[in-house]
Amino acid sequence: MRHYDSVLIGAGQAAPSLAVELASRGEQVAIIEGNFYGGTCVNFGCTPTKTLRKSARIAHLARRAAEFGVITGHVSVDFSAAVKRMRERVESSRAGLTQWLEGTQNLDMFHGWGSFKGRDGERFLLEVNGETLSAAQVYLNTGTRAYIPALPGIDSVPWLDNASLLALESSPSHLLIVGASYIGLELGQIYRRLGAEVTIIHRAGRVAEREDHDVSEAIAEVLSAEGITFHFNASVTGLSSENGGVKATLSDGAVLTGSHILFATGRVPNSDRLNLAAVSVETDSRGFIRTDAHFNTNVPGIKALGDINGRGAFTHTSYHDYQIVSAAIEAQTPVGQWQDADQRVISYAMFTDPPLGRTGITLEQAKKLVADGRQILVANFRMADVSRAKEESETAGMIRLIVDAESERFLGATFLGVGGDEIIAVITNYMATGASYRLMLQALPVHPTVAEFLPTILSRLSPLSAG
Repeated sequence: MRHYDSVLIGAGQAAPSLAVELASRGEQVAIIEGNFYGGTCVNFGCTPTKTLRKSARIAHLARRAAEFGVITGHVSVDFSAAVKRMRERVESSRAGLTQWLEGTQNLDMFHGWGSFKGRDGERFLLEVNGETLSAAQVYLNTGTRAYIPALPGIDSVPWLDNASLLALESSPSHLLIVGASYIGLELGQIYRRLGAEVTIIHRAGRVAEREDHDVSEAIAEVLSAEGITFHFNASVTGLSSENGGVKATLSDGAVLTGSHILFATGRVPNSDRLNLAAVSVETDSRGFIRTDAHFNTNVPGIKALGDINGRGAFTHTSYHDYQIVSAAIEAQTPVGQWQDADQRVISYAMFTDPPLGRTGITLEQAKKLVADGRQILVANFRMADVSRAKEESETAGMIRLIVDAESERFLGATFLGVGGDEIIAVITNYMATGASYRLMLQALPVHPTVAEFLPTILSRLSPLSAG
């Protein structure tokens, strides 16, 4: 049996940096990973999809070249070359992370599925590859995986999740996608631009239904204009093989055929392989590990970071979990959102083209606050009125800013349009300061940019009604 001060199970976005920090402080540390180091982001999420997204965007712009006075002729996609570029980027990123960990003193790496065996007094016993490890402190960072519904006939068709889709050597001729949330929409547009026919099936009446209605409509308009077909208020009730592909029967009676079907229907936590019952760690009804705002589970000495704690399903929230833990370890006196996870404002982007950048509350949530007596200010601005967007011929989308009238602090923002995934950071960084929006009115912006319109938009703030 090997004894450690800390053992980390899972090597997503929180654990590697935490492992290195603990080891650098003189702790004896072990990190266990059953699949690839770097977790979903590096291997099946951000890194590969954003790399492939670039190839898809180049293809899209090439097809639009004549609009800009550039003659290209027929545009075709070398799918294998695009995939090769993607995989090289993934392998490079993964290798860099692995080498960093391997070169860290006081840190042992285990490749295998780690789980709890029980306790030995105050210490935890864990098993990996048949070996028992002992630890005083355990950090869980095992993330999530795609949820695949148990549909009739699913075992007879070439179904895909976000990982197996990226493993394809050739593009689907017709990709059916179940789910019109962020992953489904991003991948749908990418593969459509790379040459596939794409049909998206969604149980709700609009795409990305967590967003405001006008935002959903604008996203759907962009994707529909690119040739993506939507089936709303429908679910798949049965699957069968059709000429080597898939036939999907929908709840509304429609029958669709495609070469492949991708399930983008949500995520489930990788908590089922941890044998949490051996140490009495509690989960919610979906299997996410319950934690407080400092990521402590109900069992002292065990923390859960990243997607598995249900406090954010993003790479940046996982890394931010690490930062909060790090601040506590170093006995910092943090200000603002490093204090705990309950205080941070969740921000995210959907990397469609144009991208969506979001932080804080939506307009619908703001209206509910008004109904409860809060005074809220809102301003909207069309991307079609932004000079930079017009110059780029990228005029789809809109900007929305939401401010608390009393405190004058930002409560939320939406950027759907060119640069929206980057510009949202202007607001999130500003929100972290707690400053009044009026200070931004005095800022000197750079022209021509999209962000230069922020003072202009803020000058148009007006009271929001609950209706």
